Amino acid sequence: MSSAAEYTTDRIRNVAVLGHGGSGKSTLVDAMCFAAGTSKRLGDVDEGHALTMHTPEELAHGVSIQLTPAYADYQGTKVNLLDTPGYLDFTGEALSAVRVADAAIIVVSATSGVEVGTERVWEYCEARGIPRIFFVSMLDKEHASFEGVYQQIKERLSDKALPVEIPVGEGPDFHGIINLFSEKTHIYKKGTMTGEYDEEDIPEEYSDRESQWETELQETLATTDEKLLEAYLEGGHISREEAIEAMARGMARGDVFPVFCGSAKLTYGLQALLRKIVELCPNPAEAPPEKATRPGLDQEIEAHATDDDTLAALVFKTAAEPHVGELSFFRIYSGKITNGMEVVNASEGTAEKLNHLSIPLGKERVEVPTLHAGDIGVVAKLKHTHTNDTLCTRDRPVELQKIAFPTPDIAIAIKGESRNDEDKLGEALPRLHEEDPTFIAEFNPELHQTIARGLGELHLDVQFERMARKYGVRVETEQPKIAYRETITAKAEGQGRHKKQTGGRGQFGDCWIRLAPRARGEGYEFVDSIKGGVIPGKYVPSVDRGVQEAAQRGIVAGYPVVDFTAECYFGSYHAVDSSDIAFKLAGTLAFKNVAEKCRPVLLEPVVEVSVTTPDEYMGDIMGDLTSRRGKVLGMDSNGGRTTIKAMVPEAELYKYAATLRSMTQGRAAHTRRLAGYEQAPDQVAQKVAEDRRKEAEAEE
Repeated sequence: MSSAAEYTTDRIRNVAVLGHGGSGKSTLVDAMCFAAGTSKRLGDVDEGHALTMHTPEELAHGVSIQLTPAYADYQGTKVNLLDTPGYLDFTGEALSAVRVADAAIIVVSATSGVEVGTERVWEYCEARGIPRIFFVSMLDKEHASFEGVYQQIKERLSDKALPVEIPVGEGPDFHGIINLFSEKTHIYKKGTMTGEYDEEDIPEEYSDRESQWETELQETLATTDEKLLEAYLEGGHISREEAIEAMARGMARGDVFPVFCGSAKLTYGLQALLRKIVELCPNPAEAPPEKATRPGLDQEIEAHATDDDTLAALVFKTAAEPHVGELSFFRIYSGKITNGMEVVNASEGTAEKLNHLSIPLGKERVEVPTLHAGDIGVVAKLKHTHTNDTLCTRDRPVELQKIAFPTPDIAIAIKGESRNDEDKLGEALPRLHEEDPTFIAEFNPELHQTIARGLGELHLDVQFERMARKYGVRVETEQPKIAYRETITAKAEGQGRHKKQTGGRGQFGDCWIRLAPRARGEGYEFVDSIKGGVIPGKYVPSVDRGVQEAAQRGIVAGYPVVDFTAECYFGSYHAVDSSDIAFKLAGTLAFKNVAEKCRPVLLEPVVEVSVTTPDEYMGDIMGDLTSRRGKVLGMDSNGGRTTIKAMVPEAELYKYAATLRSMTQGRAAHTRRLAGYEQAPDQVAQKVAEDRRKEAEAEE
């Protein structure tokens, strides 16, 4: 690993590169690093050697699946570029990037336009409040349309979007860009690898169009500052320098979002984009200070991006690689870090030594002696530190706000392919979670299955591929069992009497109970109505325990019974033979005797599903949801996209994400949450009961 230059805070920019899958983010990052001279080779996603797409899983699937940092040194400024996956299965990676970035580039394909992933990452940036730049990519592709995409951006993302560049030609004819700041045209030289161009006057056929856009730019920027507005209204012209300053101020306030354009594959427009990132995006000291707390104290402080402030660095990504160990990627919010420095993990209270301090460049790491406030770095082999931990000094511990990862909602059951795999599963699964907090796996004792949860089927597939590659553990997948429940729908009462006489002391317990249904979700209630001491008070709780244990074994198909009241109102006892165990067994018998008379039914878990889709697929999706016994709750349309909300039985949603992706060419997305339980239809209840009976027979 070679060494790199040292960058002070004012010469650092942290930019997340975000967009829908396939919009060209990785190609853009690769090309910017090459155009800046930081990377020595122009990579190609299709050929499998892009700078930030390098893991075996990414190469096998042909898509980015993890957050990968790189940097471009543009005229002495270090632009940290956080390349992110566009598929919603890996949205945790995008959230991590937004959390540690001071600005974002939203990449939109000139052919596909604004898609569901574009809308999602826009929402993440809105929540964080960071300045944004749009980059309309792939203008050299057939059917590219800059103005069509710009109108989509205005309609579906923000009416504050404003072009600062317009293309000369589109599709295969795309060969130049008009810069509205300088009012000059860059005509690119074919065949050059770094986007070289000749600067010319605006072509005559574009003069009216340029004048229209340039007037809109001037008017918008004039409204950002009273002095500019006054000068503009008096007939003045805002200079390039004044326009850049006004644009930067407007971006910081969220008043304007400039739109750039180009072709990363041809490296057209990238020098201008790099220059504008440096000129328009804030350095870490210009970004708002970060909130932090003192561990163990109810005290909030601010971390300022200066070397003199106390150290506070957030670990935003953890990656484990064979022969390297665990890599910890961090963003310094205050203070500075030197190689070999000893720090404290505020979250764990443990000491760590930062050896081989480096800056990441795709899969490579470039060693540095010092990292200043605001920079992004990576170290290997920290013993106790994982994603979302804060590194600080022992004398002034601080803890930064954690990344708010989404809750995984897609589940699949797994088991080791072999006995050896099964033995190692318990060690490998937590390590995968440390790398990716949106992946969770745990053994479910009720279902007798290890259930893995993620943000989509592709997300889960990738995790299992990683587990095989990194830890040598291979798994088989199967459909998760459904956690059905049972309940009663009518009242009934009856007796439970346990009497057993042996050679010595006997057992005697006698109780009468009433069972009655409760409203869904109200749970279990036990009522003690014993009067006159017919059952001593010390034995009544044992009746309760017996009823509860019997309820766990079910009535219809062996699933726990919920939402009912059990009232113990009469009974008898024996002065010598009665005991806790005897009354517990009596309670169990009473429940079995009475529950059958209460018209028991099977309850199935029901999920609220929210599907966001382009309007052209709405009919297919509605039909598919109906075929899954779904009940549509409502629809909400917005700019050519519709969000459908429906209640669907969980049993009908196995591999739904793959079906939805296939049905809509990957343009729709869904989320789900458990809404509760509803009575299952008779035919479903009968099948579930039969399956449970066969399962029990097979285990005997």
